[in-house]
Amino acid sequence: MAQEQGLDLVEVSDKADPPVCRIMNYDKFRYELKKKQQEAKKKQTTIETREIKFRPKTEEHDLNFKIRKIKEFLEEKNKVKVTMRFRGREIVYAETLGLEALNKIADLLREDCVIIQEPKMEGRQLVMFVGPKS
Repeated sequence: MAQEQGLDLVEVSDKADPPVCRIMNYDKFRYELKKKQQEAKKKQTTIETREIKFRPKTEEHDLNFKIRKIKEFLEEKNKVKVTMRFRGREIVYAETLGLEALNKIADLLREDCVIIQEPKMEGRQLVMFVGPKS
């Protein structure tokens, strides 16, 4: 019957008894399936993780500039990894200046974001993750 109509015989379910088949234009079916997948991919949102790096003695103006940049990333619905890097003998300030600075940043961002991970030491870096409010 499929050959008479110039269509394809497609097996839908081979587990059923008897197996289920359908007469259709298989190329058209594949084309429509590909279009549906592309449409679903368009609607899908991807969340990136952006990173902002600080130093323990970052000045006020630079700090405000970077905080403004973090807010922009959060508006784009991205997560942000806030990193404070300690070089050489600066590691002594990790528990004092570093923690104070990241807590200050967290306080300034509280109304715009959710703190995913509180500041914690990872090697010579103090790391905090923030995400957009839902």
